[in-house]
Parts: sequence; C-alpha cells; structure tokens
Amino acid sequence: MKPMAAPDFPPGLEWLNIDRPLSVRNLSGRIVLLSFVTFTCANCMRLAPEIRQLKETYPNLVIIEVHSPGFESVAGNFREAVRRAGADHPVAIDRDRLLWQAFGVRDWPTFVLIDPGGNVVGKTAGEGLYGRLHPRIDHMTTEFEQRGLLEKGRLQSGTAPETAREGSLYRPGKVAADNAGIRLFISDSGHHRIIITDVSGKIVETIGSGAAGSTDGPFDEAAFYQPQGLVFDEEEGILYVADAANHMIRMVSWSDWKVETIAGTGLAAPSAGVAGPGTEVALNTPWDLELLGGYLYIAMAGANQVWRMDLATHEIEPYAGSGREALVDGPLEKAAFAGPTGIVTDGEALYVVDSGASAIRRIKRGMVETRIGHSPEDFGDLDTIARMARIHHPMGIAYRQGSLYIADTHNHKIKQFDPETDWVLTTVGSGDRGDRDGLSGDARLNEPNGLVNFAGLWYIADTGNDAVRVYDPARHVVSTLNLWK
Repeated sequence: MKPMAAPDFPPGLEWLNIDRPLSVRNLSGRIVLLSFVTFTCANCMRLAPEIRQLKETYPNLVIIEVHSPGFESVAGNFREAVRRAGADHPVAIDRDRLLWQAFGVRDWPTFVLIDPGGNVVGKTAGEGLYGRLHPRIDHMTTEFEQRGLLEKGRLQSGTAPETAREGSLYRPGKVAADNAGIRLFISDSGHHRIIITDVSGKIVETIGSGAAGSTDGPFDEAAFYQPQGLVFDEEEGILYVADAANHMIRMVSWSDWKVETIAGTGLAAPSAGVAGPGTEVALNTPWDLELLGGYLYIAMAGANQVWRMDLATHEIEPYAGSGREALVDGPLEKAAFAGPTGIVTDGEALYVVDSGASAIRRIKRGMVETRIGHSPEDFGDLDTIARMARIHHPMGIAYRQGSLYIADTHNHKIKQFDPETDWVLTTVGSGDRGDRDGLSGDARLNEPNGLVNFAGLWYIADTGNDAVRVYDPARHVVSTLNLWK
C-alpha cells in the first residue's frame, strides 16, 4: 500500500501496561505495529506465538494491542483480561472503536505497520503474520538506521510486569495425577508453568521459569506459553503437556530432568493439517491429551479435530474431524467438531468435550457419535437423560468407575454422566458463579476447566478462582487446596 501519514491516537483511550498515553508523535523514530484484536477471538490467540516471534526478532519493535469490547465487555474487566493473556506490551482500550475508524479496520485480527517517520506502510489480517511482516520490518530497520532516524532499545513502559508469586496459581487450566507416585500436576496456565504437589498441596516441584516462551531444557530454564492439558504415563514416568499458545506438545522426563518439544513448529497450522514427523508438523491450539494403545490423543481446539501421535515413532496425524467447525457425527474423516478442549478414555472408547457445541462426543470403532448436545446454538443447564440434557461450554472431562465427570464450565458445575444408564446429574456446584466451600450442592465454582481423581478425591482446576478445589465424594464436601512449600 502507498505510505500515508498515520492518524494520531484519539484522546480518552484507556491505556494498560504503560504509565502514560502514547501518540504517533512520541513514537517517532520507532517501528510500530498496531494489533487490533479482542480477548474472545480464537484466531487472535492463535497468532500469539507469531507476535512473540516478532518481539524476539525485533527488540526495537513497539507492539500496541488495540482492544475493543467483545464478549469481555459484559464483565468490563479489561485489566484482568490483559493479565490473563500475559500481554506485557502497551494495550489501548478502544471502547468506541475510534482507532478502528481512523485506521479503516473492519475485523479481528488486523495489523497496521507504521514506520519511524509516522507513516502507515502496511495493513494485513489473518494468520501467517510473521512471514508477511518480517521482510518489511527488515527493510525499514536498515533504511532508517542508515538515515540515523531509528530509535533503538525497548520502549520504557514505567510499569513492571507481574511475576508468579510463590504458592499462588493464576488461571490454572488442567490437572493430572500420578497415583503411584502420589503427585498432582497442575497447569498454572497464567504463570506459564507446571506445579507439582502432593495430596496436601505441598509443592514438590515447579517446571518452567514462569516466563512465556518455548525454550526446551532443564526444569528451571524451560518455558511454556499458557499450557493446558496434561497426561502422565506411569509406565514410562513421562508427563505430556499440551502447550496451547505455543501450538506444541512438550514432554517432561524425569530421567534427565528436562522438557523437550515432541510436536509442533511453534506456529499455528493454517489449515486442518497433514501427517508427518512431530516437530515438522504445525499444530493449532492443542488443549488436552489422553493415552490409549501406544498413542497420544490430542484435542486440537484450533483445528476442530482430534489428532494422535505414535509414541514409538513420534509421527503425528489428524485422527478425527474434517476441520470444519460444526457438530456432525459419522465416520472419523467426515465428522466435525467445534473447538474440542477435553479428551478421556474408558479404556476402549474416547470421549471428547466439544466446547463450542456444548456437547460430549464419543469416538468408537471408527465413528463419532454425540452423546450430549444438539448444536452450537443449543446449550443450557438441564440434568436428565443424555439426549435431552443441556450443558454450557464444558472444558474438561475425566473418567472413573464407569462414569464420566464433566467440567460444565459456564454453568460453574461438575456433572456426572453414566453412559450405561444415560443419566446426567450435577455432583458439585450450585450453578452460581462464586468461591464458596462446603456441601457440594451449595459450593460455588468459577469456570472449572480440568479435573482428575487423585487418591479417591476429585481435584478441580477452578480457573476463574485461580485455585484448585477438592471434592470428597464420600462426604459430599468441597474444600480449597492450599499450596505450600
């Protein structure tokens, strides 16, 4: 596009992660990337690794996120949403979409590139961001550096990014258990690390530096980016991690005390994907994991599919789902999912939480079948037989003694589903969002995500409360796990 003078930022914007309002004038001499995104846009989340790659490649680049109200405007808590996303660059809240109008933005995600002279030199939308922008940024860096017009060094924000506090969790996503070793694994997703505790909450190990990244290596140096699903292979002593925002599968080994990437390139797959060696295949937001018959099965939320990896060869391939976002049953390759975020097995079949369709799907003998749910537009909160039951944006699932346990996330409940009797019943939660221990029917959860049975108790990643809750099914009581060292 032909360069044009960038309009200045309108007054009255709310600024986060910076101690002063910014303007095009006071950014003179800097290469600026305006990132028009929103917290409820799945495509925006999938671009996070490319944004991070640009920041790492070009330390002089100033990235400004411009957020306009999406669904998050209901809560209105932009500061919390920014903290949850782990953004450490300046954020402008464009409530009236004045910046949208000034820069001619029509949809999320859109990116506008401004050169050090204050001119708009590019606008692009969608994925594949890094490949499109880095040649332009290379050229601008060389040109303005030769002319002596390039400001070097990172933009000083005047604010220090919040670091993980010892003994605290932030937006925990999933949990897994090593029952033989008496260890609970917690995806401390907002802190980009894995916490390991015993049944009492004593922290026995932390995996990950706490800084967002994709570095392999020793536990204290390795880096994750919003890790989610976990599954522990008790025979091999290996923990597998769905590193969601990195679009990677990571392997944690205690034989050498290291984290290793076994699948994913670090960039989001632009399509439904093809088979190949694990680290050569791009993935798209892996959210949960399960082991069955020598394979690691992956709920690939961004691709609307279930994938699997052969653990002997590390070859990875799409397993179920066409990639189209829908609720369609049928043969593996023709079925369709809508943002699967949980997966579990009963030893024979796979059960998948299809979040976007508020559904529970079963994969058995080469067929996908819906057990709970009707369509992406049909959700609610109704306990009854499965074909009539309603759940709302569930995120997690677990299996124990013939029953499935569902994290019914937007109903703030845990529900039990017996595939034999076909009944769906609430076991934990009043249905009101909150943070209250006590009898299971009166307890309040806040967007539960993952859950696991550990030593006879249910441990629940209560994401919205930044906590792990413990449900005792014998006493029908809910308590909160206190972490300590």
